[in-house]
Amino acid sequence: MTPRPLFAFTSLILIAGACLLIFLVLLGGAVDHTPTNQIFFLQADTSGIPGAQPLSRWTFWNICSVSAAGRNLCGKVHPAFPLDPPSGRNFGTTKGIDAAFIGTRKYYYLTRFMFAFVLISLFFAVCSLFLGVFALCSRIGSYMSSFLCSIALFFQTLTAALMTAAYVLGRNNFRANNQAASIGHYSFGFMWAAMACLLLATVMFCVAGVTSKNEKSYTRRTGGRSFFSRKKSKRSRGSFIETESQRRVKEEYN
Repeated sequence: MTPRPLFAFTSLILIAGACLLIFLVLLGGAVDHTPTNQIFFLQADTSGIPGAQPLSRWTFWNICSVSAAGRNLCGKVHPAFPLDPPSGRNFGTTKGIDAAFIGTRKYYYLTRFMFAFVLISLFFAVCSLFLGVFALCSRIGSYMSSFLCSIALFFQTLTAALMTAAYVLGRNNFRANNQAASIGHYSFGFMWAAMACLLLATVMFCVAGVTSKNEKSYTRRTGGRSFFSRKKSKRSRGSFIETESQRRVKEEYN
């Protein structure tokens, strides 16, 4: 039995896992239920900022306050919500904001593009998941699924890189201003884990395609015969030669 279905099935599980992890991060800040109400990118002490909550958490959709149980308390959602503390999109003031955030649009663009890239990654990952069903029985299906999965991997890697750059720098800026800050372990872990799953799935889809090709090539070289059929064929031919030899000995004695 060819190992292609095993590789393809494992790839499907990995892609499904990546999609689930991305969905969980996307739902953080939009759905106030466990476990998504514990998912955020950055938490900072914003008690010194006028009009801000004592603790603020940034998600894909908004800035959330924090409950006594450590859960997100989020309001209205806004797609591609940026990390831009001094602007009107966040706090609308420069008081209590570190100088590294003022006069720059770097964090705004990093976090805005991150949202667009994660949606593209999720789209191609879902397409690869559905097309991957054909990889169970087709070499072409394996290669096509690997191609779509590689696109998802590319954009997911960009998303994870932008997320790390923006929010780690943001955390450092808050700390430099004597404000306690930390990154969200769930969101960072999920996004990088999704990238790893897509990487493994891409490789395994390729392996499934190559394995299928080698199997067909071997069958073509052997003429579709197995080892036992060849052995049986040789034995039959040998028995025929032996019978012919016995016949000649009989004729000589006669």
